[in-house]
Amino acid sequence: MNIGLDMMGGDFAPLEAVKGLQLYMSEDIRTASIFCIGDETQVRPLMEEYQVTSPNLHLVHAPEVIGYHEHPTKALKEKPNSSIAIGFHMLATGKIDAFLSAGNTGAMLVGAMFSIKPIEGVLRPTIATIVPKLNGGTGVLVDVGLNADCKPEQLNQFALLGSLYAESVLGIENPKVGLMNVGEEEGKGNILVQATYPLLKENRQVNFIGNIEGRDLFNDKADVIVCDGFTGNIILKLAESVYDLTLQRGFASDAYFSRFHYENYGGTPVLGVAKPVIIGHGISNAKAFMNMIGVGEKMIESQICAKMTDRFSS
Repeated sequence: MNIGLDMMGGDFAPLEAVKGLQLYMSEDIRTASIFCIGDETQVRPLMEEYQVTSPNLHLVHAPEVIGYHEHPTKALKEKPNSSIAIGFHMLATGKIDAFLSAGNTGAMLVGAMFSIKPIEGVLRPTIATIVPKLNGGTGVLVDVGLNADCKPEQLNQFALLGSLYAESVLGIENPKVGLMNVGEEEGKGNILVQATYPLLKENRQVNFIGNIEGRDLFNDKADVIVCDGFTGNIILKLAESVYDLTLQRGFASDAYFSRFHYENYGGTPVLGVAKPVIIGHGISNAKAFMNMIGVGEKMIESQICAKMTDRFSS
């Protein structure tokens, strides 16, 4: 398998990306070929300094960088030699099987939408995040920010995309799908969730268990939690702040709360596009980059995009 890694994406790039590669290459036998896309004048000296060498590593020169505050569409058009633009070109032309970046999120989403394109039948791609469960397992929260305003049909598709990801990548058998709401009863909620409920209830492709509330997020009631991106992003940022509070209050050693750290999950997959695209946190450190590559491996090995394509074509 061939994985493309944006070496210039992230607040601490390319140093942390190089250190992440060092961690990745030091564990077990690595068979994936990693295409390190970035400014060779910056990346190569760091790879030599940290002795990151392997026949499976290939440096692809990308002299331009898309900054965080640049307009995504304009930047991709005006900077064809940027690491993100080159990464998507390589993914679209089959030179790599997955593309990972902790760079400009907007540019990554635009590239995923217009270079790779949504799977036929998918109304809107979505982004998901991992939810640590109290029982030691993990769940999926979808959407977490890509689609602030949604239609019931889109939430219905998010449930299927999240279920396929939970089953194929996270190994959750017949994942339970819950609709985030303000009450458990079928008639509760705003117009969006009231209209979504019957669609999920009739959807035989997902294991819908009904409405769930915010208090159910971290228990075992649902494996896939579905909501619009506005709600999901608020939940995600609140969870991140809970982790920050545990550090400030001296609970950093707590085994459960330590699982909230973004570095453990590597990045956020874009679900519903034809090939694996993973977006990392802007402050990604070496461990996060290492785990981001791991997510890319799992998505390729599980053939998750092909499974989504087959499911939507049927």
